[in-house]
Amino acid sequence: MIDLRSDTVTTPTTEMRRAMAEAPVGDDLFGEDPTVNRLQERAAEIFEREDALFVPSGTMANQIAVKIHTRPGQEVILEARSHMFDWEMAMMAAFSGCQARPVTGKRGLLDWELIEGAISPDVYFRAKTGLVALENTHNMAGGTVMTPAETRAIVDRIHHRNLPVHLDGARIFNAGVYLDAGVADLSRGCDSVMFCLSKGLSAPVGSVLLGDSDFVAEARSVRKMMGGGMRQAGIIAAAGLMALEMMPERLIDDHENARLLAESLVELRHFDVDLDSVQTNIVVCDLRSCTSEGVIGALAEQDVLAVPIGPAQIRLVTHRCVSRKDTLQAIDILRRLDRAGFPSSNEC
Repeated sequence: MIDLRSDTVTTPTTEMRRAMAEAPVGDDLFGEDPTVNRLQERAAEIFEREDALFVPSGTMANQIAVKIHTRPGQEVILEARSHMFDWEMAMMAAFSGCQARPVTGKRGLLDWELIEGAISPDVYFRAKTGLVALENTHNMAGGTVMTPAETRAIVDRIHHRNLPVHLDGARIFNAGVYLDAGVADLSRGCDSVMFCLSKGLSAPVGSVLLGDSDFVAEARSVRKMMGGGMRQAGIIAAAGLMALEMMPERLIDDHENARLLAESLVELRHFDVDLDSVQTNIVVCDLRSCTSEGVIGALAEQDVLAVPIGPAQIRLVTHRCVSRKDTLQAIDILRRLDRAGFPSSNEC
């Protein structure tokens, strides 16, 4: 099976499993798990932040940030296909009492002009803007990347309007590899940032939320409120620590496989790929004269898995568990199916 659905399907390495078995542990709610503490300290060092908090998921990390940065009745400006808007179950409304103010970005990325136009005017009869959320890389735009300069230019202007900025950096290490930039530079100026250990970095579970010491102290309480308090969590933090130290440098392999896949797809009659958007490990394909359901079903019959992200759009994600050989095999299967034709309303 060649699983291109997401880099969340990565499994822990043998070294991670060994570290998990041997990890010293303690009760994290008492701050006594040495492995969790080391993971948080190391993440803070890498991102040049005062403090960090290990949490079960990226969604929880994002929603903790929303809760801290806003108050009920405010709006959160974010990109229209961002993870926080599309895939986090309206949690900012359910938990923080905020509504989303989605803005369609350019290849999924926001700029100051778009953000400025969405900031609520200073009138008593409009909900006030409470937070701006950015995403780097942008998942549904095909893993597109914001540079440090682009991020900082936006953040400075947002701060000039006395608003906080949260960065959903689930795959920020992919952005760093693509740009040959440090994740500290990519997130500098943002009031909070989260990254995932369980995607391309291949840990089995977990994300990290970072900010200043006051923010993280409050985040610890909100994590408990959300049911995210953990006990002997060093068992999973050990894999996360190895992921943080060992996995970023190999992400270039995933990027190269995604590029190979994308360049092969544009030669096929049923697929349309914006090659300029294929910057990291995600390939978004628009389909011609066929449906996502038809393509996904035909691929599954050949032991290739992908996900639909629209009626005529699919996403393919490369990761550590998809080798160059697997990528070439998937390309061969796609070529054969493309020649034969996919089930669709136009071709059935």
